Amino acid sequence: MKRDKNFADNKPLLYLLATPIGNLKELSPRALEVLNSADLIACEDTRNTFSLLSHFNIKKNLVSLREHNEKAMSLKIVEDILNGKKVVYVSDAGYPCISDPGSILAQECINHDIAVSTISGSSAFINALVASGLNSDHFYFYGFLSSKDSEAKKELEGLESFPSTLIFYESPHRIERTIQLLNEYLGDRKAVIARELTKKNEEYIRGSLQDFLTLDFSSIIGEIVIVIEGNNKKENIEDKKIIEHLQILLNKGMSKKDASEVVSKIDNVNKNDVYDLAIKIK
Repeated sequence: MKRDKNFADNKPLLYLLATPIGNLKELSPRALEVLNSADLIACEDTRNTFSLLSHFNIKKNLVSLREHNEKAMSLKIVEDILNGKKVVYVSDAGYPCISDPGSILAQECINHDIAVSTISGSSAFINALVASGLNSDHFYFYGFLSSKDSEAKKELEGLESFPSTLIFYESPHRIERTIQLLNEYLGDRKAVIARELTKKNEEYIRGSLQDFLTLDFSSIIGEIVIVIEGNNKKENIEDKKIIEHLQILLNKGMSKKDASEVVSKIDNVNKNDVYDLAIKIK
């Protein structure tokens, strides 16, 4: 066990600083103070960070730490911090490490007895969840689904039974595919698409996953968050028994239609209700 008091004894320290997700007025006075006092600012994209800093008349040395060089650059930054430099890491928008680089840097700093502290700021998925109107008592932030359909399908199969609200990020060029997969594998549920949060074109689209299939997806542009209600359907004991009977017949090679007819007679249950359970069996 190790207990770190980040601001005691002037120990080496890395700041992970959240940047605005759209509206630059959301950069806090404390964030500006930390950026102004930094010796070095590491960032996901030096062009984006240079633009942000220029807006606030901040001139600092910038180095790029992104997915393709994260390990090597993290070790270089650790060396800089141990040599007495005050280093801040920012991603392009929102929090570092949340569907963005930064986790390896934080781990390497901790491994080298460097304290890690967060400067609070905007978070797209928190903004979307809070304003979604869906249950926020318990939620599961997943981030981006895999770009490969086969892997995305497996991910959704693992999430189908989650009772907590689900939150995903998505890009405009994949939003149509993702909505189709969500509807197919999670079923029709209440959902919200939030885009361009804190910007002039901020928009919330509320409805259901099935409703979203009719959207003009060319109009869904910008940064996108999808918030979906959890699985609130509790499988009852009778359904479990029916599924067990169906599985036995399916394992013997019987079709779902024929197995449903047999089980409906054995368990004295409506054939259509049995078939509805059968088609859910993978």
